[in-house]
Amino acid sequence: MPNRAPVPQEAYKISAEVDTAQGWQRGGAGTLNFSQVSLSNWAPGGQSSLSLLGLGNLYAHYRGDKHAFDLAGNLVYGLLKAGKARVRKNDDRLELNARYARSFAPKWSYATQLNLKTQLTPTTDAIRTDSLLSKFFAPAYILASVGFEYKPDENFSLFLSPVTGKFTVVADQRLADAGAFGVKAARRGPDGRPVTGTGERLREELGAYLNARYRRPLMANITYQTRLELFSNYFHNPQNIDVNWENLLDFKVNKFFSASLAATLVYDDDILVPLNVDEQNGDPLARGRRIQFKETLGIGLTYKF
Repeated sequence: MPNRAPVPQEAYKISAEVDTAQGWQRGGAGTLNFSQVSLSNWAPGGQSSLSLLGLGNLYAHYRGDKHAFDLAGNLVYGLLKAGKARVRKNDDRLELNARYARSFAPKWSYATQLNLKTQLTPTTDAIRTDSLLSKFFAPAYILASVGFEYKPDENFSLFLSPVTGKFTVVADQRLADAGAFGVKAARRGPDGRPVTGTGERLREELGAYLNARYRRPLMANITYQTRLELFSNYFHNPQNIDVNWENLLDFKVNKFFSASLAATLVYDDDILVPLNVDEQNGDPLARGRRIQFKETLGIGLTYKF
């Protein structure tokens, strides 16, 4: 599953736009990014390519004197064709969020959150196309949190949850048997081979969770946003903290055109990622724990409603 696809502000809603109006507010945005490179008899070398990235979000939120309720859905899907290779997807993410908060003191609220992250279509290995890497709800990450939120203004919020359930779902049995995405792999039979169908498709964790969001206009039409998520499992290596850190610089060109520079850093001690072949004596199947990083620069056509 591609990790944390960075996208323009309107599509990902890293941080809600400043809006203090009470009552219900509803809306959304759609963005289409396109890039193309064509080479013919190009002496320095290179490869022709064509890519298309679609992004969209819908949201609804309610603001009252003491109550706040938010719903948001974000979708990212991208396709890439490099040279004569077949068309492959290079981004695929579906994220749903729900939040309720009730204030009990100035700047402080009781809050509960529910977050779901998954993808839409299967992902296969670039070389072995019959090798499945991920698919819809394989994996799916679900976070259910209850805690306290500190929000001094609309540009900053800090959510602290001492009670958070983290659930990793791997709905595909083949991936579950392989122990993908941190679930328990299939048990071994007397002959030492994995017993098909015995891998667990759900991993449950209980721990503490922190979610910090910050938004700051840097100058006219340029906005910086960041979101930091930390999770620690109380009962399994609590010192190994899961990290998800998203950063976005959004450049608004005009009403319809925008540009963005985004970077995402992810670390999960339970997830093994493919290693460079020279790290493990040339073994192309070697996997290990690593910091995952992704950076994207995009220019696109955006429509808000």
